Amino acid sequence: MITFESLKHKPIVFSNFTGLTLTAFNDLLPAFVQAYASDLDQRDQQREQPRQRQRGGGRTGALGSLEDKLVFILFYFKFYPVQTVQGYFFGMGQPQTNEWVHRLTPILNRSLGYDRQLPARKTHDITQVLSACPGLEFIIDGTERPIRRPKDKEKQRTHYSGKKKRHTVKNTVISDKRTGKIKALSPTCAGKQHHKKLADEHSVTFPPGSKLWKDTGFQGYEPENIATFQPKKKPRGGELTPAEKAHNAVISSERIGVEHSIGGVKVYHIVRDVFRNIRSGFDDLVMDTACGLHNLRLDHPLTAKR
Repeated sequence: MITFESLKHKPIVFSNFTGLTLTAFNDLLPAFVQAYASDLDQRDQQREQPRQRQRGGGRTGALGSLEDKLVFILFYFKFYPVQTVQGYFFGMGQPQTNEWVHRLTPILNRSLGYDRQLPARKTHDITQVLSACPGLEFIIDGTERPIRRPKDKEKQRTHYSGKKKRHTVKNTVISDKRTGKIKALSPTCAGKQHHKKLADEHSVTFPPGSKLWKDTGFQGYEPENIATFQPKKKPRGGELTPAEKAHNAVISSERIGVEHSIGGVKVYHIVRDVFRNIRSGFDDLVMDTACGLHNLRLDHPLTAKR
């Protein structure tokens, strides 16, 4: 059975199982403890009858410590196994696994918020976060995640992505070019929606004097008071000149940073594999959380042994 005690003396295995170094895990743990305590307080307030005994009474569960609970939910994000398999690794059945997954995911998200690792979501917050970035250099891009084929015909139509040739959900991300951190994340929407339209609806206000790199999917997206850089599209029936190709290569070499950032987010298979959870809003919650985990990982990179 997987426990924190069985992993803490194996740093490489620990990182492979959770996506975090031990240093990053220990940095996140105090915020997770705070978020878990807040969740317990909220649950007590929602009780119809007052508690008959103090917290911690009764039989010790499979997730005996808060460290085990944090390992449990990080393992789920990292590998996204079916819940029967997740439960087998942690000594519990599928129903209990399902309960813990949906209980601990918002707690993990809240703890990353306490640690100021989550991307900004609201327009006012995004403006403040972007203004605090040194250099004011950003990259915008869209990312899609596969989902199961919806049963509803209207949802099938709106979620079908012509680009991916499958049903998806998508987000727009804005990364800080210097650090690679995801600084802003749009709401999760159906895969049919175009990247530029989603960016327009998100209506981000960039700090004056900012520089923004984008790809051709954002053709026509020109926020005010900033400089934008975009590769030139090949004209229909024509070819780009050598100078234009060289110019595009320069822009692509600058813009590749956001692909690395998105790749860092998708280290967590829950936002890479076909998404199976059907609870409303959960697809947006896990993307927000995975971006926060990516940002945390950048503060605590895995150091290769020589």
